[in-house]
Amino acid sequence: MKNLVIGILAHVDAGKTTLSESMLYLSGRIRKLGRVDNKDTFLDTYELERARGITIFSKQAVFKIGDIQITLLDTPGHVDFSTEMERTLQVLDYAILVISGSDSIQSHTKTLWRLLDIYRIPVFIFVNKMDQRRNDKDTLMTELKRRLSDRCVDFTHIGSNDFYEQLAMCGEVLMDAFIETGSIDNNIIRGAIKKREVFPCYFGSALKLDGVEEFMNGIVEYSEMPVYPKRFSARVFKIGRDEKGNRLTYMKITGGKLNVRDVVKSGEWEEKVTQIRIYSGQKFEAVNEAEAGTVCAVTGLTHTRAGEGLGEEKDFFVPVLEPVLSYRIVLPEGCDPRMMLPKLRELEEEEPALRIVWNEQLKEIQVQIMGEVQLEILQSMIKDRYGVDVSFDSGRVVYKETIANTVEGVGHFEPLRHYAEVHLLLEPAERGSGLEFAVDCSDDVLSRNWKNLIMTHLREKVHKGVLTGSPITDMKITLVSGKAHNKHTDGGDFREATYRAVRQGLKEAQSVLLEPYYSFQLEIPEKMVGRAMADIERMHGTCQISQVRDDMAIITGSAPVSTFQNYQKDVTAYTKGLGKLFCTLKGYDICHNPEEVIAEIGYDSEKDFENPTGSVFCANGTSFYVPWYMVKEYMHVESWFQARNSSDDAEQDREKLYTHEKWISAEEVDRILQRTYFSNQGKKSSWRKRKPAKEKAGGYSQSLYIGRPKENKEKYLLVDGYNIIFAWPELKEMAKENMDAAKSRLLDWLSKYKSVEDCEVIVVFDAYRVQGHPEEFLEYGNIYVVYTKEAQTADQYIEKFAHDNSEKFDITVATSDGLQQVIIRGEGCALMSASELREKVKFTNETIVRIYKEKQPVDRNFLMDKLSEETKKQMRNLLSEDDV
Repeated sequence: MKNLVIGILAHVDAGKTTLSESMLYLSGRIRKLGRVDNKDTFLDTYELERARGITIFSKQAVFKIGDIQITLLDTPGHVDFSTEMERTLQVLDYAILVISGSDSIQSHTKTLWRLLDIYRIPVFIFVNKMDQRRNDKDTLMTELKRRLSDRCVDFTHIGSNDFYEQLAMCGEVLMDAFIETGSIDNNIIRGAIKKREVFPCYFGSALKLDGVEEFMNGIVEYSEMPVYPKRFSARVFKIGRDEKGNRLTYMKITGGKLNVRDVVKSGEWEEKVTQIRIYSGQKFEAVNEAEAGTVCAVTGLTHTRAGEGLGEEKDFFVPVLEPVLSYRIVLPEGCDPRMMLPKLRELEEEEPALRIVWNEQLKEIQVQIMGEVQLEILQSMIKDRYGVDVSFDSGRVVYKETIANTVEGVGHFEPLRHYAEVHLLLEPAERGSGLEFAVDCSDDVLSRNWKNLIMTHLREKVHKGVLTGSPITDMKITLVSGKAHNKHTDGGDFREATYRAVRQGLKEAQSVLLEPYYSFQLEIPEKMVGRAMADIERMHGTCQISQVRDDMAIITGSAPVSTFQNYQKDVTAYTKGLGKLFCTLKGYDICHNPEEVIAEIGYDSEKDFENPTGSVFCANGTSFYVPWYMVKEYMHVESWFQARNSSDDAEQDREKLYTHEKWISAEEVDRILQRTYFSNQGKKSSWRKRKPAKEKAGGYSQSLYIGRPKENKEKYLLVDGYNIIFAWPELKEMAKENMDAAKSRLLDWLSKYKSVEDCEVIVVFDAYRVQGHPEEFLEYGNIYVVYTKEAQTADQYIEKFAHDNSEKFDITVATSDGLQQVIIRGEGCALMSASELREKVKFTNETIVRIYKEKQPVDRNFLMDKLSEETKKQMRNLLSEDDV
């Protein structure tokens, strides 16, 4: 029997469960179509799922199409259960991505697409709900190509010349076949789909069974059957329990076969399989043997875990998505937390997005989860399974820490008759990369068995940062040196030295606090865009208008989880139920309020005795503790930096702490203005009485200055000083050491710029926090500098100047502040981004140097100029004699 494992994924409410139901019905697996709103679907077997109308746990259904047996894995679509979906990806041969034709490509859809790319899974796309009005196939196809991949191809017109032309553009092999024969063989198409060079797209309505049968036939026709090795191997992707409490290990057989009573080994344990179950919906069939390609549940295994490889298969699962919210579990009076902890560990084992943390100091249980919906489900599961009514506190986000520069961490552990020293190089890595461990140490310095032991200790522990005690991430930790003693070193010594080396390095490094961010998609009436953008700016988010259709605007962007997690309630209120907000976890980035968070958590790294920052040394038969800042004065091994003369390189490797500027184009700003400031004028006069911002500014071109009036007005350039300093890399680095020096450098460059450009330059700096500070207007060479008065920001000064003088002067504002861009553009002024100003200033300075060099007189040194008149006369006489 040919086996094919296919997973079905979608954003919530895209119709994923309905499509699964239709496929099962058309294959003959079920006799009656179930519906989500009727709570009778085949795969939503848990009462919680039927009550809420969402998929919470992944389930499987088995059906046949011809001679192919398909195992369909239905995954959750809600973002709170994304890790349940992610672990299922590990066992798929192909994936079905369901997209709502009404809602198009939403934020979580982009996350799914990214995960499918990470795990290199071939994808068939089904665009659902095409029976609803206004869903245009060509428009949707264009959007699929633009927002997912230009290799998305419409497979509803197979065999047409346009179909083959679209395929030919997806790869060289496809192009060669098309040029040679004018068509493309199905075997070549199958290979291209398997390699993710082509993504077949189908359209229809799952509810009305429209296009579903064609889609199923397309999957069978264009899928390649996997080839498996003969030796046994399997991937464990889920742990569960049946109604009687029996532990179930869900796995896919990836090689050979598995029989009942077989002994399975992994690492240090081996256990016997007592039963093999093939589930389809809520029911299962017990079998004696499972061949390669089969997805089954096995009893008898008590040590397995999700992500583990059995037999010839290696461990494989390191989740991309992680819990971002933390809550304290409040137990009822009389319930011992130590008795409850093992029960919660069972749930943690089954649910990968759930993390149970025991705080020994506070004697309390904390739970880390993905979202509030998951919290409600957890509360219900604890009640149903263990009969305990628990509650939760208000919760907080899960923070992480990283570093911004490269340091060498040193750990030394030398109590009496013990000895170990470890040197680790800690380097910042790309955001979202996690932790990477490496070895750059010769066997002559440290033997291989000690190096392997150190690497084991690095990986076995969740290392805490020194700002808030949060886990560290986005770093590369390299073992560069160390030392052992021939008699007195044992394994535990290197564990202590390794842990202390990490902590000592973190204390020396420039630590950075990270917080989780959402990617969001906000759909609201277009007249409310201004309100939404102001809210997003207030919540420290960034956004852009991605689409406007039928009086509804779609805003996409990102924002911190801590400020944005309850924004749906506000959206519902001010849009009167018309607005929709979809959020998905984007990842971790720099915290927007680190000082406030650090103060609130109140973590003291020096008092965390379980994670010491200092080291233990020994002298004159006595051990003594050395604090972290003095460890390198006592260390026994030469510094890795000194050995390679690379202290300067370490400073150059300093990571940037600020993100790049966010620039909104003038066209986009005008569109925002047209849908906010003038939206309440009514249909009859909405664009007749007042001109849009770009017409008010006299039109604009693609040059650096966007918008130039036809009349000859005096030109002004207003520069948001601090905004520009933190947007230019060279000034930002200088500001970390000396802000006054960075300000002087900026003013010097702008002064040179003014000497070439025909405009007045005004640089505005915030002084609004200085109590009693009056507004200062100073001259700096040929430009002007403004320090704002108390309670007035630079933004407010620039906005007031633009409002008061936009009719008299030709004003350009240089800033990268998105909200300020909207306001300034609304006043009819031109905009210049920080990067554009930087390029303009750089070009001006180079021009000044070139002109200066060209104007310098050439100072030539001739011999005749140095001779006396008598000597010149004698030389002329000699020359005349020669002529004779």
